[in-house]
Amino acid sequence: MDETGDGRVIGLEEEPRVTIWNEYRHEKSDDEVARIYPEGIHGALAAMLEDGGFTVRTATLDEPEHGLSEEVLDATDVLLWWGHMAHDEVTDETVERVHERVLGGMGLIVLHSGHFSKIFKKLMGTTCDLKWRHDDTERLWVVAPGHPIAEGLGEYIELEEEMYGEPFDVPQPDEIVFVSWFGGGEVFRSGLCYRRGRGRIFYFRPGHEENPSYHNADVQLVIRNAVRWAAPTPGARPVYGHTDPIE
Repeated sequence: MDETGDGRVIGLEEEPRVTIWNEYRHEKSDDEVARIYPEGIHGALAAMLEDGGFTVRTATLDEPEHGLSEEVLDATDVLLWWGHMAHDEVTDETVERVHERVLGGMGLIVLHSGHFSKIFKKLMGTTCDLKWRHDDTERLWVVAPGHPIAEGLGEYIELEEEMYGEPFDVPQPDEIVFVSWFGGGEVFRSGLCYRRGRGRIFYFRPGHEENPSYHNADVQLVIRNAVRWAAPTPGARPVYGHTDPIE
């Protein structure tokens, strides 16, 4: 049995409650992106997770409180985050609210260009910068084949994607699950696991809005696996502050 940050217990057969946050700007302004993701990136991710049996809600930048009120976050076990062109429009208040929930045990999955989001940079404490180039072949190698996020995959996933290249200015991860090779010769740490406070964080590289990667069955499998991995885990609840002697 898994205990969540709000004291709720996840049964062995119960999937985590998921909120998918998407900027939802490219789909409104770019016809090609709208063709690939007619219901938005969040809609494609939601449909895939719902098909997997998850309870899913979505939230977008232009909703009140960016769709991430205290009530929504209190009902979220794992938050997925996709952003690109409007990172600076996310309020510091919302970032602080999400940050507090991650430290309290909520899982966070940061997708693709979400590496530059305020919340990821706050949790990492670095610039999170990298190299990039459009339109290349990506071979996403599984370098931790025994990891639960890689369960059910072959040796690699091959995609047509935007290139991200090292150096990737993030702290040393707890675990590296995927490393990408690109046709131009670059490599990139593409699947990184962190723990901050009681929360688990997974950064997953694919997902450029002009490429249909979230329709790829293996990419979908990774995200479903990652949601289960990032969900709140059982264990003793920490106690802080002044305390009386036990004896």
